[in-house]
Amino acid sequence: MTYISNEQLDNFHHIYRINLINSCSGYKSANLLGSVSKEGIENVAVFSSVTHIGSNPPMLGFFLRPTTVLRNTYENIKTTGVYTINHIHEAILEDAHHTSAKYDANISEFDKTNLHPEYKNDFQAPFVKGAPVQLAMEYVEEYEIKANNTILLIGKITGLYVDEDLLEDDGFINLSKAKVSAINGLDGYAIPELKTRFGYQRPK
Repeated sequence: MTYISNEQLDNFHHIYRINLINSCSGYKSANLLGSVSKEGIENVAVFSSVTHIGSNPPMLGFFLRPTTVLRNTYENIKTTGVYTINHIHEAILEDAHHTSAKYDANISEFDKTNLHPEYKNDFQAPFVKGAPVQLAMEYVEEYEIKANNTILLIGKITGLYVDEDLLEDDGFINLSKAKVSAINGLDGYAIPELKTRFGYQRPK
């Protein structure tokens, strides 16, 4: 195996270091976060940091890089208090990745891609049309990570839309049936395949 010391990490070219550290943690979720500004301009952006916080109440979190520069998603969420999480699937990979481009706040990524907004049940923020799993989210709280000035933003699931053929009898969502993507590093996309499930484990 190749050994890489902390000293080597410090001396790598920054692009090499970013790619290395972003991919060493393994596969991550691939999601599009939908939001809207107070002026009504829709925003959609790819995130690979959405993580489970708890089931009761149902909460998810995601990490934001430092807000020393404009972060449209963050500003929209803080202004309106709501946003959506939409699973990226195989058919929209290229457009989903393009939402990582830094557009001005007055430009909607929906207008620069073949992604389309969708509104449901009078929810203020846009969902991504065709996403096999769509979550309506409400802002709860945030935590500053002082070590690198990032933010963990926590939201509550207030509504969940799932394609019917993905939902198993026990509540499990079989994402592989919808060719839902995972992200490897910053720009590597994979379509995982479910191999097996194991039941709840107890001591032998």
